[in-house]
This record gives sequence, structure tokens and C-alpha cells, in this order.
Amino acid sequence: MSDTINTESQASKENEEDFISMLEESLATQANLEGSVVKGKIVALENDQVVVDVGLKAEGRISLKEFSSPGEDADISIGDSVEVYLDRIENKDGEAVLSREKARREEAWEKLEVAFSKGERVNGQLFGRVKGGFTVDLSGAVAFLPGSQVDVRPVRDPGSLMGQRQDFQILKMDRRRGNIVVSRRAVLEETRAEARNELLANLAEGQVLEGVVKNITDYGAFVDLGGIDGLLHVTDMAWKRISHPSEILVIGENVKVQVIKLNSETQRISLGIKQLDSDPWTGIEERFPIDKKMSGRVTNITDYGAFVEIADGVEGLVHVSEMSWTKKNVHPGKIVSTSQEVEVIILDIDMNKRRISLGLKQTMPNPWEIFLNDHPAGSEVEGQIKSITEFGLFIGFENDVDGLVHLSDISWDKPDEEAASDFKKGDNVKARVLDVSVDKERISLGIKQLSEDPFESLTQNFNKGDTITCTIAGVKDSGIDVTLPSGISTFIRRSDLSRDKAEQRPERFATGDKLDAKIISLDTSTRRVGLSIKALEVAEEKEAMVQYGSSDSGASLGDILGAALKKNEDENDSEDKS
Repeated sequence: MSDTINTESQASKENEEDFISMLEESLATQANLEGSVVKGKIVALENDQVVVDVGLKAEGRISLKEFSSPGEDADISIGDSVEVYLDRIENKDGEAVLSREKARREEAWEKLEVAFSKGERVNGQLFGRVKGGFTVDLSGAVAFLPGSQVDVRPVRDPGSLMGQRQDFQILKMDRRRGNIVVSRRAVLEETRAEARNELLANLAEGQVLEGVVKNITDYGAFVDLGGIDGLLHVTDMAWKRISHPSEILVIGENVKVQVIKLNSETQRISLGIKQLDSDPWTGIEERFPIDKKMSGRVTNITDYGAFVEIADGVEGLVHVSEMSWTKKNVHPGKIVSTSQEVEVIILDIDMNKRRISLGLKQTMPNPWEIFLNDHPAGSEVEGQIKSITEFGLFIGFENDVDGLVHLSDISWDKPDEEAASDFKKGDNVKARVLDVSVDKERISLGIKQLSEDPFESLTQNFNKGDTITCTIAGVKDSGIDVTLPSGISTFIRRSDLSRDKAEQRPERFATGDKLDAKIISLDTSTRRVGLSIKALEVAEEKEAMVQYGSSDSGASLGDILGAALKKNEDENDSEDKS
């Protein structure tokens, strides 16, 4: 019996040892489970808590929000099997400490490492904004999306991307530090590259597409055609003149464009909008014949003129020289203003250069024609001196027209500069109209023509070789200044003052004295008169020799001259008595 008792005692002891061993083994196994992902079953849903049984002596509780993705509700029910992360077997309340979020993160990291090693894309969604970028949920793992990697171009409203599931490319990851950096831009660029190649293969000149304005510059706009950009030059945006593309386009706007030029090698695409409409220049010469008066709107003003839109998409240039009959040195902006409605005349059309020359002044009366009608050549006019220049006097008249009195037409007898010095700006003067050129817009005037031409009077009464009486106006070392009866002044040189060299002394003459001289030259082209006392004395001597004898008669030269002088005195006395 004692043997039986001993046997039972030994068996009981062995069972106890086995239980302890199994318990220790179980506890060791459970201890090894800490920090790992285990499977469990949802046994209860209590408010915002999920009760999970993972096969331990006590269940664990997990927040309900850990079972949902950002922006989504949890989709679970009692009895579902789930994987959870075991932080601790037991807390102070005797419950297992579990985490669904950490389980998802561990699972996600394993998958992300595989995707990263293979260069594969991963799927996730933006759920927060941080300094320098955004946070992305990659099925439990949180990644950083730099702002520069959001899109291929700046995104105005990144909020529109929040909560949307999309693909990303992992740029780098460090599991030890828990860092993941992803790029949405890399995925878009790759997708766009594929779309670009496909689009280029199907593109053709003349094709009409829809695109989005991506960027605007001074010379045009870049339009995104869905993976490839095309240039829409400012000159191809509209048939009418555009100063800057921003006048008709805004970034982000959807536009319909036509492919007008395609280079597959350089992948350059030239686009146009105006080509979608008919060319307003078609039949332009028939629609706008030369000299036709049109109404238009001033669209642009430059230093050299103003552009006027005379029809939709059709502009012409009014050159500064065609803006006013009289305002020649005025900026076009002083004559017209932008958006002003004006009347113009078609002057010329160049179809090759697509240019139309317009005239503004031609719609108004020509003041030069008015002047000619009112004051034909030969008429007398009166006006005010507006300016005095080196070549004459400018006299102003009605309608802002000017006439020029050339220096040579101021006085018959005074030198040009001396004659001009008698006048000053603002003087009212009379003049005679010499010529009016409407085409050249010139009026030639003369002041001296108001009186008789003294040279003409002289040539009518005297000829070369005649003797003329003149008055001494001045005495100089080189000769004397004299005035003729007609008022013309001339100069007698010292060598022409006498036949006798001893008498060729200017000082023997006095201002105001009268004397006779012979006209030795009379040049109508230069209006010059040449006089000589010496020539007169020689002529008188010859005449005396003819009338009173010669040296062969035995009479001396003195006798002959004495007789001639006495005869002249007798004739003068007879004239005085009569």
C-alpha cells in the first residue's frame, strides 16, 4: 500500500513539474509575442472601443478610430479576425495592450520596402499639412510629401487633393528612423511622358485640341495639352492687336487651340487660337477701297503714330505725318487718345505685309487749299511774325498755317541779315503771296514785293554805258558807297574814282555830294550795278577828241579839253536860263 501511495505521489509530482514547465514555456512564448503582430478576434464593440481576444488570459481594448483610414469610417463587426500589434501582455488593469495602427504600420512598412526596392508606385492619400509639405497615409505608414513634389506645376489649392487616394513614388525611406519621403510629381511626370509620346504620335498640323493655360509670358502662353506643352504666341491669339497675352488669357483657363506647326524631333508645338476663326483680311481690298472714309477706334498709340481698328481684327496705322495738317512735331497722344472713336481715310493697303495706311487729317479741310483759295499768288496778306530763323521770317495766318518770307525777299536794297534785323517776333507785317504749294504745304511770301523793284526801274531807264548821277552815301579807304536815283546802293572802287592816279583818293569826296559815273556793268541775275568815274572821264576825253580835233591838228590836249569843258558849261548855262 505504501508502494501505491509512493507511486501516486511521484506521478503527482511529475504532473506538477510538467504543468510548471508548460506554464513557463507558455509564459515565455507569450513574452516573445510582445512587440510583434498577432491575430485576434473582435469579441465586442463598446462605444468607441473595440475588444479583441488574442488568446491571452485577458482581452485587449483598441480605439475604434484605429480601424479607420483618414476621412473614412471603420468597417468592422463582432467576429471579424484582425491583426493587431501586441505592446504588452498585461497592463495595470490586467488587460492586453494592443494597437491596430501599429499593426497596419508594420505591415505597411514591409510592403513599402518591397515596393521601394522594386521602384514600384505605392497608393495613399494626403491627410495633413506640415511645414514644407504634406503628410500621406500609405496604408498605415505615414510619409512626407514635400511641397515641390506635389505636382509638375505649382498647385493653387492643395486642399482639393486632401483625402483622395492616388499613386506616389517613394524617394527614400529609413525604417529605423521611421522616415518615408514620397513624390506625386514623379508619378505625374512619368504618366505625362507616356501621354506625351502617345499624344505626339497622334498629333498633326491643323488638329484642334483643348488645353489648359499653364504659364503666361510677354511673348505668349504655354498650353498644357495633356502631357505636353505647346506655345501659343501672342501674334496667334487673335487677329486684332494684343499688347500682352494677359489681356485675353488667364492661367488655368481651358482653351481650344489649333496645331499650326509641329516638330516631332524637338517636340515643339506651335498653337493658334485665331486660326479657328476666318481671316478678317480676306477680301480686304474690296471691302476697304482706297480713299474710303471709315469709322474706327484707337487701340494703341506710339511715338510714330496711332493704330486704329476699322473692323474686327483689322487695324491700320495713322502715321504721325498723317494726323494733322499743321501739328508736325506733336506726339500722337496729344492729338488722339486710346479708345477714342475717329474717322479715317484708307490711304494704302499692303496685302503682303498685311498693313493698312490710314489718314486722319484727310477727313478735315486742307488749310493750305483754303489759304490758296482765299489768297492766290499776287495777293496781299497780313499776319504776325511767329519766329525768325537763319533763313527768314515765318508769318502765321488763320487755320494755323505759316508762310515764309525768305531773307532775300525782305528788302530790295538791304543785305539779308540787315533787312531781317528790322523785324522782331510778334510784329504784324504785310506781305505779298509769291507762291502756294498745297502738296508741299508751303507758302512763299515777300515783303519787298509790296514795292516796285528798283533794279527793274533802273534797267528800264538806263543801259550799260550810260552816265548816271548818284549820291555819295559813305567814304572808305577802298572806295565810296553811292546811292542811285532808284534807291539801289553800289560801290565804286578806289581804282575807278579817277583816270588820274593822283586823284584816286576817296577822301576828296564827301558824304551827300552828287557825282556822275559811267555804268560799266548791269547784271540782272545778280542785281549788281558797276559804276566808274574813271571810265566816264576816258569816254569824255574820247568824245572831246572827236568833236574838237586831234593831236594832229596842232591843238594841245589841254586846249581840246578846255574847249569841251567850255561847251558843256555853255550848254548847262543855257539849260539853267531856259
